[in-house]
Amino acid sequence: MLNTVLGLFDKVLTPVLAIGRNLAWMALVLMVAIIMAQVISRYIVNSPLSWTEEAARFLMLWMTGLIAPTAYRRGGFVSIDMLLTALPKKIGGVIALMFLLLALLVLITGIKLGLNHVKSGWIFNSSSLKIDMSWFGYGLLRLKLAWMYMALLVGVILLTVVNIELVLKAIQRLVTPGAGLEAADPLAVESV
Repeated sequence: MLNTVLGLFDKVLTPVLAIGRNLAWMALVLMVAIIMAQVISRYIVNSPLSWTEEAARFLMLWMTGLIAPTAYRRGGFVSIDMLLTALPKKIGGVIALMFLLLALLVLITGIKLGLNHVKSGWIFNSSSLKIDMSWFGYGLLRLKLAWMYMALLVGVILLTVVNIELVLKAIQRLVTPGAGLEAADPLAVESV
């Protein structure tokens, strides 16, 4: 049963996180281009652009929200695992599971807080990011800050799903040691 659930997680999460990684590198490229445009505009043309700082921040938040779940799934976050590796496997596995469950509680709290933050973001407009809707007869449309806040909420939701997968894998390692889950260790870095 656990293998079936983990197979479903893998089948759904792998392509979702791949899409997130692709969107994240595109956001990074756009962010660098926008920053370069600001440097050129400010120091060469001597006419700084007003929207670049907020646009770069918007892209950085989305990049972070989309790439962090992949890093978490692959064990790319900084961790100190000397204690876990020094202990017997069962005890270390139980402690790792407890840490994953604690992280799950923090992430669930983050989702609740993130939802409230996004709700408040629909009230406020971006100070400099505007979309020209004149082709549709509307003029300039100011971007709502909720779209920026949503980046971190999406990231925390994806981190939560990844954390649930890691909890299930930790349980499986405890129940059936050596079940071919070496790469599933949340503390081990998976090759790309």
